[in-house]
Parts: sequence; structure tokens; C-alpha cells
Amino acid sequence: MPGISLPTLPTHDVEKHNTEKSCYVTVGANVYDITLFLEDHPGGGDLILEYGGKDVSDIMRDELSHFHSEAAFDILNEHLIGFVAKEPIIKAVVEHDRPEDIVPLPPNEEGMETLKANGAADEVSKSRPIFAATGLSGVEDLTKETDLSVDYKTHGFLDLNKPLLMQVWNSGFTKEFYLEQVHRPRYYTKGDSAPLFGNFLEPLSKTAWYVIPIVWLPPVAYGTYLAYHGLPSVFQTAAYWMIGLFLWTLVEYGLHRGLFHVDKYLPDNRVGVTGHFLLHGIHHYLPMDKYRLVMPPTLFIALATPFYKLAHTVFFYDWYAATAVFCGGIFGYICYDLTHYFLHHKNLPSYYGQLKKYHLQHHYANFELGFGVTSRFWDTVFGTELGETPAKATKAA
Repeated sequence: MPGISLPTLPTHDVEKHNTEKSCYVTVGANVYDITLFLEDHPGGGDLILEYGGKDVSDIMRDELSHFHSEAAFDILNEHLIGFVAKEPIIKAVVEHDRPEDIVPLPPNEEGMETLKANGAADEVSKSRPIFAATGLSGVEDLTKETDLSVDYKTHGFLDLNKPLLMQVWNSGFTKEFYLEQVHRPRYYTKGDSAPLFGNFLEPLSKTAWYVIPIVWLPPVAYGTYLAYHGLPSVFQTAAYWMIGLFLWTLVEYGLHRGLFHVDKYLPDNRVGVTGHFLLHGIHHYLPMDKYRLVMPPTLFIALATPFYKLAHTVFFYDWYAATAVFCGGIFGYICYDLTHYFLHHKNLPSYYGQLKKYHLQHHYANFELGFGVTSRFWDTVFGTELGETPAKATKAA
């Protein structure tokens, strides 16, 4: 999970893993277990075994031997298991008055400055920091194509070439394994969306972003019109409507944190795991799927009905006031769903650009923080705000 760090391994331990039964390689300070990849290597496993337990930075960049593309380094990231503190790093640790700034790796900003001063920074800079919870190092990794066959063979989770729902239902995954894997984002490029049902129900699982305003703006407008004609003034109508809009921001935060990310309290059985996957897990598993980013109208009706009744219970004294509150809340939902879509798929200016950066950190860095989408206000109030920069989040990872 996000608070768990990858281990820093002893050099001599890494060097021992040089056989086909257990093969590690390093790139700078990163350690990769590529045992399962040996037979899939285009040049054959024997070429890798020559470098078992050793650093492969130079050979992977050697054009005369066999130049490796960035995709090859991306495949390596899927096999990251920890870090190794080589001699230059150990020397820097000994000379530094706060060793905890450097190890366990990756170092913090102060530790990195010490490594630079000791000429050891290259060992760390060769490899990008990886967030332990997601296996990604930054926002750009969300749109790097996943090798479907390698991913399935490596992690044993879901085969993206086949319908996903029944795989989850029949998998027998433990809750722990499921949550670990579903929060490691994949990027599917074989079509508009990965198959979920694989039958006539498939279209029902997809919703284009423009469906949201088309379906929900007319009811909001009509409800607001009714409230306006039932309340004494435009001011009161606007006041109740704004109350609903404000309350939506709290509902948005509560749903995201307390329902969509109810991970800790998720039943450890197929019903709990499958329900989580359908409700929100698939979005974290495939965060750039543009047809499963907004909520299908049928699902939203199911979620909105209790809030309709709640509004009319709290504001029981005036049906029109309750309707205005509910309409303001539904308008907030429309803004939320459209904002969510645009944060994933559009370049946005100023304030929304900052929201985009903030929300995508929730996907690639730490899914246990950053629940606000249209605003980070309630994250600040309840202490679940993400760090200002990915670098800070890396320390926690």
C-alpha cells in the first residue's frame, strides 16, 4: 500500500541471484527480479543470465550489442522489487550526519544533495523513483501502453484480452492481492475500452462524457423552475440551490472516500471484490478509459435516490426548498463528472490545471489520499490532502 516502502537490499544478496531460478539485475540503484521474463527476452534468456546480479545500464544502452527502447525500460519497471545501496552510496551514508536521509532508498532532497557532493548521485538518477503502491513513477506512465501478455504473466491478475467481469468473479483473489493489483494502473490500446462483459451488455457499461449534461441538465432546469415558482423569491431559490451545490462537494468527497475507497472494510470474498471492481476498481485499473470515466445514468439514479429522500427529509417543511437543494446538488454532480473526464483527457488552464495534477497523483502515487475531484477543500479539512509535488509523495511511497 502507499505507506509501504520497497526494501533496500544488500549488494552481496543481489549478486547471488544470477541463475535461471532467480535472476536479478540492477539499473543504478533499482533492483529488478526478471526471472519470469527470461524466456520472453527476444535475445534469449542466456544473454540476460550473463548479467545476472549485475548492473545492466550500459549494456541496455549499447547500440552495437542490442539497443533497448524506452519500452524495454518500462517492462523493467513492472519487475521492480527494491533498491541496492552500492559502494558510492554507502560511502555517502557513512559521511552524512543523517543516514536516514539516504537509506532506505530513494533518498530525500537533503540526502540527494549529499549523494551529489560525494559523486554518487548517478547511481540513483539512473533509475526513476517508483511509487510502491502503483508501480508508476509519474503521470506520463498512465499513458504508456501495457504489454498485455507480459502483464498477465508477471502479475497473474487479469487478462485484458478477455472479458474482465467473470475473471474477477471466478478468480478466487484474496482481498489483499486484488487491492494491490487493481491499484496498479494499466493502459489499454487495442480499442476504445477493454472488454468487461464481452456480450450484449457491453454497451451499457460505457458512457460518453456528453451524455451527462444531455440527460441531467433538463431535469435540473425543470426542478429549479418548479422551486422558483413555489418559493417566495428568486433569492430564496438561489440560496437553497447554492446550499445543495455546496453539500454536493461534501457528498462527492464522502462517496469517493467512504464508498469507492472502502478498501479496508471490503468483504474478503468474490461478492465484495467484484462489487468494488465494478463500482470504482476498474477506473483505477484502467484510469484512462474515456468511456468508463463518467457514471452511467442507471447507476447514478440508484445512488441519487437516497439523497433525494434525504433532501426532502431534512427540508421537510418545504417541498420546493428541498427540490431546489436537490437540483443544486445534481448540478454539482454534473460539474463533478465533466471535471473528472476533462482532468483525465484534456489540457486545462490555471486552476483546473492544478486540479488535474492533483487528481492524477491520486492515480499514480497514492490512492489513499486526494479524494476531492472538483475541489481539494474537504481533503484539507479532513487531513487527506496529497503532497504538493510528486517528489514529496515519493518519500511516503
